[in-house]
Amino acid sequence: MIFNEAMETMGREQKEALQLERLQETVRHAYERVPFHKEALDQAGIAPDDIQSLEDLQSLPFMKKTDLRENYPFNLFAVDMSEVVRIHGSSGTKGKPTVVGYTKQDIENWGEIVARAICAAGGKPGDIFHNAYGYGLFTGGLGLHYGIEHLRAVAVPVSGGNTPRQITLIEDFKPRGISGTPSYVMNIAEEMERMGKDPRTTTIEYGIFGAEPWSEEMRTQLEERLNIKAIDIYGLSEVLGPGVSIECIEAQDGLHIADDHFIAEIVDPETGEVLPYGMEGELVFTSLTKEAFPVIRYRTGDIASLNPATCKCGRTSLRMSRIKGRVDDMLIIRGVNVFPTEIEGVLFQFRELAPHYQVVIERDGALDRFEVHAEITKEYKAVVGPLEDNSTIADLVRRIGHEMKNALGVSVLLRIREPNSIMRSEGKAVRIVDNRTKSLIG
Repeated sequence: MIFNEAMETMGREQKEALQLERLQETVRHAYERVPFHKEALDQAGIAPDDIQSLEDLQSLPFMKKTDLRENYPFNLFAVDMSEVVRIHGSSGTKGKPTVVGYTKQDIENWGEIVARAICAAGGKPGDIFHNAYGYGLFTGGLGLHYGIEHLRAVAVPVSGGNTPRQITLIEDFKPRGISGTPSYVMNIAEEMERMGKDPRTTTIEYGIFGAEPWSEEMRTQLEERLNIKAIDIYGLSEVLGPGVSIECIEAQDGLHIADDHFIAEIVDPETGEVLPYGMEGELVFTSLTKEAFPVIRYRTGDIASLNPATCKCGRTSLRMSRIKGRVDDMLIIRGVNVFPTEIEGVLFQFRELAPHYQVVIERDGALDRFEVHAEITKEYKAVVGPLEDNSTIADLVRRIGHEMKNALGVSVLLRIREPNSIMRSEGKAVRIVDNRTKSLIG
């Protein structure tokens, strides 16, 4: 089933003509209504009428997250506040939140985009859908919610947290779909097991997971622990929210971009040079239909690649790879670039370990020290006993270290911790704990 077959299987030439028409209108709308965009285009010596082909997009200046913060809260809005029906934004954990607005038409478009995404993941009208994304300023909860309703499925707006209640609702309401961060849904599965319940016996058949980078090994764990298909969804509030792209259940091989609403590029993070299909770099998005908050060449900070090949599901949309990590989350360990998802990919191969870990950064004199904290399962703990001076644990550390060196090209300091000792997530998992500032303060 394809929710909007005419659009999602449209030929490339026809799609590009639609993209160009919408790009021209977006640039004109932004130039006329937003002083930031007018100033940026004027400084670049570009007028809206100069956009005559999709290749002309590359001549336009980039937007960055700092531009949103410098224009906080509403200076990037392209419509009068009387036309804005909703405001979303980031969590604001690193200063003031980035703020975006939506018109009524923006919300309707978003609902249709997310409905298409849910359908691609295996959803259908009438499904009961357990939505464990957080509701509020974060776009996840309400983004999925409106898509569920647009698909004419049944939304269970449980939000995040209160895990025992989540389990009760899953057992009683018998949903077919679930959404949330992968780390939190894994937490739900673990809590079920602690309660003596088997998470594989629920009615859930597919899960839509995002809001944090996650590895193929995490997918395997989710699918095995819950007996579901685990589907990756992508989005960010600055561009729209969840639904910008999603995997299809048929292939799970790259995320289909809603490219009638967005144009994606990959650029070199250092130079900004546009990279060809297949090369890995920073993901850049331009919106094509947003009224309240158009974005032009927005640098997401996410690392991915693009694939133009038609998928076996029949969708012709451009696909992006799964997110490898964020530019600002990249760790440089003795000169080697490492993303947390690469560490996760190694750890989750070992069944002795629970699917929870953290990278802890400490200051060691003038140098940074990186420690990977991994947690053993309670079943393995029952077998091996105390962790201190334990030859079996030492052998496990050696084996993991060997695989880590092969995969990453660098050795890391691994610490094995007791079961349930690493903080569990009720939203986005905290993968990096940076204690360097604390060390400097003393």
